[in-house]
Amino acid sequence: MSSMTTIFVVSPDTRSERRFDLHITVEQLKAKLELITGIPVPNQQISIFDGENDTQAVAHLTEDARSLGFYGLRNMQTLKVVDTNPSTSFTGQLTDVSQVEKFELSDEAYAQRQDTVLAYKQRHKVGRFAPANEHVPATPQVDISLGSRCEVESSEEGFHKRGTVRFVGPTSFAKTGIWVGVEYDEPIGKNDGSVQGERYFNCSPSHGAFVRPDKVKIGDFPVEEINFDDEEM
Repeated sequence: MSSMTTIFVVSPDTRSERRFDLHITVEQLKAKLELITGIPVPNQQISIFDGENDTQAVAHLTEDARSLGFYGLRNMQTLKVVDTNPSTSFTGQLTDVSQVEKFELSDEAYAQRQDTVLAYKQRHKVGRFAPANEHVPATPQVDISLGSRCEVESSEEGFHKRGTVRFVGPTSFAKTGIWVGVEYDEPIGKNDGSVQGERYFNCSPSHGAFVRPDKVKIGDFPVEEINFDDEEM
């Protein structure tokens, strides 16, 4: 499965959606968060929450040498970054609006403007303005387990493309659908488990391939040794 996870990063002055590799350490994460939040690395206190409005933390990232995966960080969770010594940084100053004169616009005046998000949604029929019969298709469920032995459909008669399932899920190289990542027993694949710079699983070069689920047959397929030598002239 992909090691990249999408989370929300929240600090006194910032809120953003970010993607991080679960293999990086807490120390490496802090260096990235300093650029995002403005909070110096020594001042950062990081906690994981299931939702931004939750008050009970799921975990606290207290060990710099541990990877993010160790703390069980999942997609769409929230990382809250607290500045333990705000006197040495600028956190909080950007959110102090007590001295700023407020600009207020009535609902009626806002609805009349053509340069707003509301106007954009109305023009393009997005969100609550979309036709009632339109919906986003659900991601199909695939009953294929990681580690299963499999045989991939081949157009060459008598040629068995056998291997082990190493990945099942959506990918960045295709906009829709589910893909199955297979580690072949022999070097008959197209990659090493990564495509276009993103890694989905690990295997030797030319042993990895991604195929659609309907091309994969799961079963007790033993390893077959393929003879690549030409025995006839």
